[in-house]
Amino acid sequence: MSILDTNVVDVIGIDAPNGIARLGISDHLRWDEAEHDHLVLLQDKINTYLMYLESGQVYENNPNTKGCKFEIELVAKYELSPGALDFFKQAQTIVRDAGFELTWRVPPAAKH
Repeated sequence: MSILDTNVVDVIGIDAPNGIARLGISDHLRWDEAEHDHLVLLQDKINTYLMYLESGQVYENNPNTKGCKFEIELVAKYELSPGALDFFKQAQTIVRDAGFELTWRVPPAAKH
């Protein structure tokens, strides 16, 4: 699954020692092509994750997340563009206000 599957949670991992459940968004798309469409996909994906968390469905599907803090993590193949960074900062505020964290990273092997 990936950012293209906007109605699906891609992956959930639990960092038990730190009490954090991370919900990963896998993003393989470049930012220099159709940036607006890419941002719409990211917004839709984040909204899906928020609904999943706020509805409590995460606990039904993953009972071992009870008591965890939740973090939505965008794992991107490419560095975010300036426009994507601006969007991401705004999204972080919205997600934080909902009681969760929103982070992003580009794995070292993926950087070009």
